[in-house]
Amino acid sequence: MLIAIISDIHDNLWNLQTALTRFADCDALICCGDLCSPFVVDELANGFKRQIHIVFGNNDADLFRITAKARQYSHLQLHGEFCELQFEGKRFAVNHFDYIAKPIAHSGLYDIVCFGHNHRFEIGHTGNTLIINPGSIMGAQFGPEGRRFVSPTFVIYDTSGNRAQGYRIDPDSGEVFRGIAADA
Repeated sequence: MLIAIISDIHDNLWNLQTALTRFADCDALICCGDLCSPFVVDELANGFKRQIHIVFGNNDADLFRITAKARQYSHLQLHGEFCELQFEGKRFAVNHFDYIAKPIAHSGLYDIVCFGHNHRFEIGHTGNTLIINPGSIMGAQFGPEGRRFVSPTFVIYDTSGNRAQGYRIDPDSGEVFRGIAADA
């Protein structure tokens, strides 16, 4: 089973559309928050017809309209700020915040912990738990030095091979390239 994992869209429909075209073979999509505007729900649901799981981030401002739009799609589920999922025996925890996700990973209760928030791509391990931060679809990072543009990134996780493969979108050409991979 292939699971697409994205985060931090921040209304960037152009990068989102590019990522969605790569998910044709995926069985499910996890979004780790920060859609931002309600219209992003339509883009996700119309661009990916299999099950979609979304947790809220800190920039999902209009929760009322996001929730109302989500009700229009039977294959899309909002989970609030945290969710537990299971795909082919793999236990997933999904949340937006890196500083919450890392202690969850340390608990050892989950096989995979997915998160976003800091816009920094990461595939690694905490004990036996695979941690996945797909980076941002938006294509920017923020820090003390200000904002800097980075390549938009996402991850596809394969349950059968227990493998997470990172991808980056070239901001100029829109081409998608394989990034780093990690075996769990």
